[in-house]
Amino acid sequence: MAAPFDMARAGLLLVDLQNDFLDPKGAYGRAGQGAAEIAALPARLAPLADAFRRKGGPVLATQFTLVPGRGGEPIIAPHLKQLRPFLARGDFAPGSWGQRTVDGLQPVDIAVEKVAYSAFYMSRLEWVLRKTGISQLVVAGIVTNGGVASTVREAHVRDIDAIVLEDGCAAFSPETHRTAIDALRPVARIATIAEMLAEIG
Repeated sequence: MAAPFDMARAGLLLVDLQNDFLDPKGAYGRAGQGAAEIAALPARLAPLADAFRRKGGPVLATQFTLVPGRGGEPIIAPHLKQLRPFLARGDFAPGSWGQRTVDGLQPVDIAVEKVAYSAFYMSRLEWVLRKTGISQLVVAGIVTNGGVASTVREAHVRDIDAIVLEDGCAAFSPETHRTAIDALRPVARIATIAEMLAEIG
């Protein structure tokens, strides 16, 4: 049985909703990589982010990052390079416009760089959550079967409750999204944005 929503210990976690993923001028947009379901997320999530801010709840964002290596060339995992050969120097670079969370979901209270699917892998996310008293995450973002699923499963093994927003996440196909959501039901509560807005009040 999933724990009930508790605003006093909750944070809204926006997974990888960044310019390089979503903006037409970003890395994926320039390469013609996108999906309508992904593009719709910022506008859909903005009212929930505003509700968290009104109630004093933190808005956190993960920022997928390509760390510059020798000569400024990004360090890209081989599997990612094979999937996304268009990624190049400057894409998802630390501190860049492309790495930044999209304007429609600003301001973000806490941003955490991530270098793999899970936002917990070799990052400061768990440290931030423990220091700020957050033990429940309302999770939204992209992609459902990648960064979202990996982060939620790792939250589960760290005894951090997760509520996954079914209509606040997206993948590159609706079928992939639905399969990923169903697979998360054993480790997280599945809810909608409207349900969370009603519970926040």
